[in-house]
Amino acid sequence: MKVGIVGATGYGGLELIRFLHNHPAVDRIELFTSSEEGVLFSSKFGHLVTIVDTPLKKIAYDALEKFDVVFTSTPSGVTSELLPPLVGKGPKLIDLSGDFRLKDLASYEAWYGKKAAPANSVQQSVYGLTEWNTERIRQATLIANPGCYPTAVLLSLLPLIKERLIDPSFLVIDAKSGISGAGNKPSQTTHFSEANENLSIYKVNTHQHIPEIEQALSMFAHVDTTITFNTHLIPMTRGILATSYASVMPGITEAQLIACLKTAYEKHPFLRIVTDANSLGTNRVKGSNYCDILVNVDARTNRATIVSVIDNLVKGAAGQAIQNMNVQFDLPQTTGLDVVPFFI
Repeated sequence: MKVGIVGATGYGGLELIRFLHNHPAVDRIELFTSSEEGVLFSSKFGHLVTIVDTPLKKIAYDALEKFDVVFTSTPSGVTSELLPPLVGKGPKLIDLSGDFRLKDLASYEAWYGKKAAPANSVQQSVYGLTEWNTERIRQATLIANPGCYPTAVLLSLLPLIKERLIDPSFLVIDAKSGISGAGNKPSQTTHFSEANENLSIYKVNTHQHIPEIEQALSMFAHVDTTITFNTHLIPMTRGILATSYASVMPGITEAQLIACLKTAYEKHPFLRIVTDANSLGTNRVKGSNYCDILVNVDARTNRATIVSVIDNLVKGAAGQAIQNMNVQFDLPQTTGLDVVPFFI
């Protein structure tokens, strides 16, 4: 396959390159830019010298139409204009931004503060939560890759809510992410002296992933609810740990919750159900496409604590995007992604 990447200079783009470089079904990768045409990619990222010694190319529709797959790893608000002319023109389109995730255009504009993509393109897009939307992904022309936080949250909650084992009417979700989730453009928040040895909350009750999570709960678990969801910045590079709290339905035990998760994901290679909290942590999935999930029920309060960890740049971005590509081309989902986590 011939693959094009728009937005390769961001962290998500770099992870796409890292995995696609060794993907057995990919024989060519070309990188596109809106502002640095002709710049040798390895001159920007020294670790890629002799590996990706190719110049960045100007974005051109006639060039992009010739690829089998085009990944877009750009900030929100870019692909809403860039991708619609390419839909149905040849390549499979996998968008890692948030521009095609929300089906309600007014909701997108309210939460993102940007103009929404054309309605017909948004309606054609398929939400790329691989384990939950496999058949639609297989037929899709345009995939809206999920956000990193929604991926971690939804994978842990959906089986339990769908089977009505926990009460979806009051969900409280506390999520924490490494600094790479903010992208590679420096800001005061991500400056070393501001972020180091500091834990901070941001976008309090206003994070744009809130409506995405609620939409997916409705889509896959057929439950309409509102959530309390807040995000925190941790002074580490990679990883998300999402902790959700929910009341357990009457008569339901912790063993049933664990069994539900194991049954839901027994055929999904990247989902691992952990029963020992000492074996759960972001470094257990770092650099990999795994999502680890733990559930514990407090008998005193009859509430469940549901914890999931992912690498925000892999399962939360590039890895899931490649997993979706594999589905589209009838390849095993693990193709090019079967790597051991970094751990240290």
